[in-house]
Amino acid sequence: MLKKYALTAVLLCLITSVSFSQKPGVIYSRADTLRGTLSDLRSSYDVQYYHLNIQLDIENKFISGSNLFKFKATTDLNRLQFDLFANLQIQKISYHGQEIPFKREFNAVFLDFPSTIKKDSQDEFTVFYSGNPSIAVRPPWDGGFTFSKDTQGKPWVAVSCQGFGASSWWPNKDHQSDEVDSMMISITVPKGLMDVSNGRLRSIQNVDSDHTRFNWFVSYPINNYNVSLNVADYAHFDDSYTGENGNLTLDYYVLKENLEKAKKQFNANVKPMFNVFENWFGAYPFYRDGYKLIETPYLGMEHQSAVAYGNKYLNGYMGRDLSGTGLGLKWDYIIIHETGHEWFGNNITSKDIADMWIHEGFTMYSEALFVESRDGKAAGAKYIAGVRKNIQNDKPILGPYGVNTEGSGDMYYKGANLIHMTRTLIDNDQKWREILRGLNSEFGLKTTTTEDVVNYLNKKSGKDLTKLFDQYLRYANIPVLEFKTEGKQTLYRWKADVENFDMPVRIKNGKKYQWIKPETEWKKIRLESVFTPDLENFYIKVQEV
Repeated sequence: MLKKYALTAVLLCLITSVSFSQKPGVIYSRADTLRGTLSDLRSSYDVQYYHLNIQLDIENKFISGSNLFKFKATTDLNRLQFDLFANLQIQKISYHGQEIPFKREFNAVFLDFPSTIKKDSQDEFTVFYSGNPSIAVRPPWDGGFTFSKDTQGKPWVAVSCQGFGASSWWPNKDHQSDEVDSMMISITVPKGLMDVSNGRLRSIQNVDSDHTRFNWFVSYPINNYNVSLNVADYAHFDDSYTGENGNLTLDYYVLKENLEKAKKQFNANVKPMFNVFENWFGAYPFYRDGYKLIETPYLGMEHQSAVAYGNKYLNGYMGRDLSGTGLGLKWDYIIIHETGHEWFGNNITSKDIADMWIHEGFTMYSEALFVESRDGKAAGAKYIAGVRKNIQNDKPILGPYGVNTEGSGDMYYKGANLIHMTRTLIDNDQKWREILRGLNSEFGLKTTTTEDVVNYLNKKSGKDLTKLFDQYLRYANIPVLEFKTEGKQTLYRWKADVENFDMPVRIKNGKKYQWIKPETEWKKIRLESVFTPDLENFYIKVQEV
């Protein structure tokens, strides 16, 4: 998802008990820890299947139903934690035909089994619940339901909850480290409306004279915040794309009044986008489940195989170019960006929300690859350089671990520039393509960490990029390339937070570029022209001293 600022986890309860502080001056609560830490009560079981089965009462903005947890015990256990916001009431928890006790603490629920569940055994329980879920005030930048209407006055409902928490509307183990292997999503809505969720539509059932149930099956691992519902009187049209893994179904669900605009806009963007992304990243990760674009009453979200679209059929980002170059007005930003997340975010998912740059940095960089496909490699570099004006350099891109907190919103623009610099340093586009495709092969359909990604880049590039990533991810500042002239020689060095920072950089020497490798001590070079680093491809400061 594109956000101007990092999304702060919102809790519905007043929090008074302090747990610990990971950053000077920042206190994290017991509730933060319960939500963000993979504790023993969460790591003791691996969720393998959910069946979310709820009814939507649109008039009263109310949901009711159940979620089945099928899991494998990773250790002997008699207690576990799942998550559900405190404003939603649990009617009962059913285990082998009997109700079992539970306790709640903030948005965490602790379930006690009548006897020990042995390691490696399979088991299940069902949570029955209801209530009025959180309403998003400014979706998708804050989480919750959006209750809107189309131009005919018919209901138009959707949910978005990245960062805020999937447990704001359904019970689950709300931690990114555990993606359920597969899932059934059953949504019951008033007659005359349609629900579109993730995966494939398995069946439509007439529940009674007033309600219809839509059953969607997700056949791939999916992270919790990607699980979605979209309810409206939708028009549907479809297409297909012949890609690396064969025929990919393309299904589009839009408001009826926008059908013709949607056909034009989607046809202009979707297949060219898949040509680019499959070339650079590998096959679309979710062929069995297909690809959907769904019109929503908010801007957009990367819901797996069910991408939310609300850009009003405009090119750019709501008609604006985030790069200021004009290059961003040639394509629909939300289609390109949110679909890029199918590879980075949905296929490759960070274990902890603190590492969300893996989702956002690579995905914003994917925009530059799309620009490059249209207007050339120099244009792609120009686009990435253009988005720098949005960088705040306010705090590190990495957030604190274990407390469900993201780092700086710079994970988007600065993260994309970091990825572009990595490509520039590798200086071999064939190898770079192999690395991007390899990332999706190595870490696809699983969760990962910053260390995993950086180690992979080091190994496959043959370069030690650790200091580069440490500087740009762990510190707010960017490195300063200092220089001075002494006679016919130019002296240069890095000033950086990372000890012994030594990133190579390109500079102009006459009419050509050449590589130099500054360190934190002065080095010398004789140049034919003034000291001119390549600022199109390197996001650095240059300072004469």
